[in-house]
Amino acid sequence: MDRLFILFLNLLMVVHAAANKIEYGKFSILEEFESLHVEEENEVEDPDIPSWAGQRDGKVLVNVDSFGAAGDGISDDTQAFLKAWAMACATPKAVFLVPPGRRYLVNATRFNGPCSDKLVIQIDGTIVAPNEPSNWDPKSARIWLDFYKLNGVLFQGNGIIDGSGSKWWAASCKKNKTNPCRGAPTALTIDSSSSIKVKGLTIQNSQQMHFVISRSDSVQVSGVLVSAPGDSPNTDGIHITESTNVVLQDCKIGTGDDCVSIVNASSNIKMKRIFCGPGHGISIGSLGKDNSTGIVTKVVLDTAFLRETTNGLRIKTWQGGSGYVRAVRFDNVRMENVANPIIIDQFYCDSPTTCQIQTSAVKISQIMYRNITGTTKSEQAMKFACSDTVPCSDIVLSNINLESEDVTVETYCHSAEGFGYGVVHPSADCLSSQDKDLISIGWAQEAATVRPIDEHIVHTEL
Repeated sequence: MDRLFILFLNLLMVVHAAANKIEYGKFSILEEFESLHVEEENEVEDPDIPSWAGQRDGKVLVNVDSFGAAGDGISDDTQAFLKAWAMACATPKAVFLVPPGRRYLVNATRFNGPCSDKLVIQIDGTIVAPNEPSNWDPKSARIWLDFYKLNGVLFQGNGIIDGSGSKWWAASCKKNKTNPCRGAPTALTIDSSSSIKVKGLTIQNSQQMHFVISRSDSVQVSGVLVSAPGDSPNTDGIHITESTNVVLQDCKIGTGDDCVSIVNASSNIKMKRIFCGPGHGISIGSLGKDNSTGIVTKVVLDTAFLRETTNGLRIKTWQGGSGYVRAVRFDNVRMENVANPIIIDQFYCDSPTTCQIQTSAVKISQIMYRNITGTTKSEQAMKFACSDTVPCSDIVLSNINLESEDVTVETYCHSAEGFGYGVVHPSADCLSSQDKDLISIGWAQEAATVRPIDEHIVHTEL
């Protein structure tokens, strides 16, 4: 009898140690999430713009009008912009000025750096693109205004960058399946640059993506408005690729595609006070297309409002990819009539043909959703559709309350593991199960026990 009692005590000790290990794992994951935060960026002060006549306080005004720009919206002002750029780029403390009250027609142009110190690009007028796709230079098929190899440059102003995209949208295969699927220009690109600030501009009606940050480091974007009709195809608002240390704050974005999209080789991306709608939500991905590698890490969204979007907080990956998405936190998000408010889709297939079933996948892990509330159009308010062979893991839910006026909401899980604490509605008990396919319905309070979770993330690339 004594031997049985001792065996029983030993068994209790083993169970207790295992439970402590699980609890420690849970809280260590939460501590990692807390280390991800969005610091308030300092407001960018408008530089003392000199009078249009010349120079003051060490700043040199370079006005595109002084180089022959007509500013009538009809004449081609491309060469005037390039001449003004050459002067501004070569001059320390220059202000490249696009003055207010005028419309400048500019063709596809690359503004090359590096430039002299403390360059300011002051856009107060309107820059418009040619509206006829057939006249676009095929050598610049994917760019319109492209800024390359800049360092320490400030873009600002109350002006508008207008892509005149309506004919491009009409020619898209997503508008008419008989049209060929072709790429189209991005309105504004910042490429291979560092220590860039963009403040206050409006970017609208782009041919495809509105604002791309590519192969860059330390980019701060604040107070930017991005606008296009909700049915304009592939018109992502702000697209981040191969970039690090990017901050987006106080931006209002409404387009026909993702408000924000973050794709391969991007890390330390922070977003705060983002308004999104119409559009496809805020997305990581797509990643892994054509068996490619996709890696995205350290992404934080803190405070956002999404209205009438076709997705909310989305991670999307193609089958057959590799790499990982890891250390992502979505905080303090309000939804209004949003479809798919929380979704991980590892079977993404934006293709006119059926995608092949493949076993490799981008690994998705350490994803936290906290303080997510509002209303949804979808029965599945939360959907975690993960790879059979590379399951999603370490998904953490805290204080979730998603409702629908029309249906009973539920959570769908496929090969997804994680846990919830605080109130989670609809219940996400399916995250704690080892079953492949489960649906949870109703309310769940903080669980008394927490099951172990792995470090997996799967993503996809656009």
